[in-house]
Amino acid sequence: MMKRFFIPFCLFYLFSNNPLRAQTSWTKIFDGKSLDGWKQLTGKAQFNVYQGMIVGTTVPGSPNSFLCTTAEYSDFALEMEVAIDDTTVNSGVQFRSHFDPSANKGEGKVYGYQCELDPSARRWTGGIYDEGRREWLYPLSLNPKAQATFKLKEFNHVLIESVGNETRTWINGIPAAYVVDMLDYQGFIGLQVHAVSRPEMAGQHVFFRNIRIKTITKFTQEFPEGIYVANYIPNQLTDYELKYGWKLLFNGDNSQGWRGAYQDSFPSKGWQIQDGTITVLGSEGNESANGGDIVTLDKYKAFDLSFDFKLTPGANSGVKYFVTLKEHNQGSAIGLEYQILDDKLHPDAKLGRDGDRTLASLYDLIPAVKPERFIRAIGQWNTGRIIVYPDNHVEHYLNGVKVLEYERGSEAFRALVALSKYKIWPNFGEAPEGHILLQDHGNEVSFRSIKIKVLSKNEK
Repeated sequence: MMKRFFIPFCLFYLFSNNPLRAQTSWTKIFDGKSLDGWKQLTGKAQFNVYQGMIVGTTVPGSPNSFLCTTAEYSDFALEMEVAIDDTTVNSGVQFRSHFDPSANKGEGKVYGYQCELDPSARRWTGGIYDEGRREWLYPLSLNPKAQATFKLKEFNHVLIESVGNETRTWINGIPAAYVVDMLDYQGFIGLQVHAVSRPEMAGQHVFFRNIRIKTITKFTQEFPEGIYVANYIPNQLTDYELKYGWKLLFNGDNSQGWRGAYQDSFPSKGWQIQDGTITVLGSEGNESANGGDIVTLDKYKAFDLSFDFKLTPGANSGVKYFVTLKEHNQGSAIGLEYQILDDKLHPDAKLGRDGDRTLASLYDLIPAVKPERFIRAIGQWNTGRIIVYPDNHVEHYLNGVKVLEYERGSEAFRALVALSKYKIWPNFGEAPEGHILLQDHGNEVSFRSIKIKVLSKNEK
């Protein structure tokens, strides 16, 4: 006998009164009656068909479970409706994904792109996760306006579109995530029931219905201005980014747009541009003793700045902003600093107050609060981001997660400055505009994909 499921009244209502309108160009990949064309690849969660829905049910003691299409797809628009009945349930939709039968001691592993379905307080539904490999590619903290879109115990419309190396997601018609990546161009579709951590969490449900797909050669909808693009192709911008004002500060080939902090030209030593990266070379940890800091030729007021960086063991560097060069001090030029540091090996991590000299912190002022899983290993690329809004609200991000925020020039900010090494500089950090700076702290650190967008007064 078919197992019966408790379905909230609102789900029945939506099921009977809000079907997706038929489009002849779409192909149903779930017939509403059977699991023909699907197979379960991992896990022990139960997948059943009930009243035109695929219902996934959590079970104790199981890893992540995936019901996957037997067919593979490349460039497509995929849409479905999804409902989740409890905040403790996590799910996702795999796309362009794959299966390794030899992984996990022969139990197998599904890996590839996943559109997150997350009804928890974190609210990352629509974000993009790389299941079984690199983990988060687009935490939805990168697009906070979309975080409130998913509704618990209601059917939500999910749209995923992949064209070439670009993927966009929408939740209930609201743009969510935008990723550019070159790892996979084809693979299967999969429905996830996430593992549960406690036995009492078993028996929860995820409901999928009206699942259909069509081949596309371009995106069917345009994203509006203001969506951050997580672009994993080094030193490249999408047409969307170019359209809405992003530009590269480092072109990947030469030092165009940069000069030494207290020089008229780019340093003749101490920096190396090679293989699409710009690297400050090591000089036994002596600050600005080799090539010295480099700064942008242009100055910036309000901006969204994104950059990739790669540390060597024990390294120290930083990205500074609102650098005026008026101080003419010895060593590194003065400015607000996004700290770049090997927290485990460099002694600076233990100095300052409450960790305010650690990775991604506002150096010597505000510590970054960052989950360990979002710190990538030394020798791997991390992505930093600094947003300075026109109203002087500032945010630091590390690998897509916001780690701190503050109000530049506020009384709270000035109180922190008064306790810091910067108290000797009048009006520190409050210049109306300044250069962007890459620091020479005497250790080898590489940068790439440095991009910026100037923000207008109406952007917040």
